[in-house]
Amino acid sequence: MSQKIRRQLTLFVDKKDAQEMEDVRRRFNPKQQELIDSHVTLCREDEIENITALLANLQQLDTPKITINFGQVTRFENDLGVMLPASDDNEQFYSLRSKVLAGITATIRRPQPHITLMHPRNSACTDEIFSVIQKIQFPTHLIFDKICLIEQINGTKWHIIKSYKLSDS
Repeated sequence: MSQKIRRQLTLFVDKKDAQEMEDVRRRFNPKQQELIDSHVTLCREDEIENITALLANLQQLDTPKITINFGQVTRFENDLGVMLPASDDNEQFYSLRSKVLAGITATIRRPQPHITLMHPRNSACTDEIFSVIQKIQFPTHLIFDKICLIEQINGTKWHIIKSYKLSDS
């Protein structure tokens, strides 16, 4: 029997900044909260299939930590999911993606960075739940100081394979 292995690059929210997010996730999306902590996905699995080139890029990376500003919570995917979307231009995020994916893919997508609070795969937001979530004060900006290469095997909890620190300057 073959295993289904997924890998992604992730920016985890610092635990001290994640309390409100984790409370919402634990209450309204416990299955997803058990699988992975609050995070912004930097690169999806289909973008990092060339793992040798990816690891070389990550090891040579000399990039300062990045800040992502966030807006108001919003619903997505037929209103079943809830996310905290980034606001502003997010050029630091896109620049980081470009450096990590250099030489790996010809066309680098520009996905909107976000933190998923309720994943529609294993939760369903209602108007009542969304009303509760809208009243919560989430951080308006977060600083990310490391990139994590993470792995999930057969739908189980995600594990960090390796972390890459971003510089202080």
